[in-house]
Amino acid sequence: MLEAIRAAGLRGIEWVDAPCATRAQLGLVHSAAHISNILDAPSDPPRMLDVDTGMNAHSAVAALRAAGAGCAAVDAVMAGHAARAFCAVRPPGHHAMPDRAMGFCLFNSIAVAARYALVAHSLARVAIVDFDVHHGNGTQAAIEHEARILYLSSHERGLYPGTGLAYERGVGNVRNLLLAPDSGSEAFRAAWREVMLPVLDDFRPELLLISAGFDAHRADPMAHLALAVEDFAWITRELLALARRHARGRVVSMLEGGYDLDALGECVVAHLRELLE
Repeated sequence: MLEAIRAAGLRGIEWVDAPCATRAQLGLVHSAAHISNILDAPSDPPRMLDVDTGMNAHSAVAALRAAGAGCAAVDAVMAGHAARAFCAVRPPGHHAMPDRAMGFCLFNSIAVAARYALVAHSLARVAIVDFDVHHGNGTQAAIEHEARILYLSSHERGLYPGTGLAYERGVGNVRNLLLAPDSGSEAFRAAWREVMLPVLDDFRPELLLISAGFDAHRADPMAHLALAVEDFAWITRELLALARRHARGRVVSMLEGGYDLDALGECVVAHLRELLE
């Protein structure tokens, strides 16, 4: 993915090394026991945290930098050092629950960033938009009782982790929209244009965070949707227009899923082209 970004010759990108999140920042979302399990328990030799989430000796630092990237990006856009930021991080985060790792995710970087924005910058309304093909169950669990954070997710029906049903509404701050397998551009765009974007517009976020998963692309082996690169460019444009109306254009986007490497590179480049406009 990084090679694709560099090869695209995009102008205006400032590359910044991600700092490590602090335990206090992680503690805005995660329990002390979970943080200790990731940071303090030996991971050499590698160990499994659940059936599909493992750690090696390098995983803890990678997860710390992923969460730290989100907080640093929030600081940057709130201070006006950048209008928008994209965090090209691994591991992803949106499945990580407050008390455990899950679905390749160790810490929930975007939930940490959202709660950090409330605490560090005294914001009243922060929105998280998640167009990853899988439901961000960890993100929903982390914010579903916090009315100052809105969580919107479109995801494939019947897919891992089996959460994100329409009736799951939190305290009125959660909206899930399920897409049928094999859904393509028309269904995806209609869902956002007719349902999700109006909800986001009504919320009037002061900061917009994006869980930017690109595994809904038709080439991705982990799911069954049929989106094209231009669909991700389209949703990015729509979100930027809304951020300009309500959030002074402030957007922080964090990489989530995407498992066909060629498609991932193309989608990220398309996403960045819009963010750089």
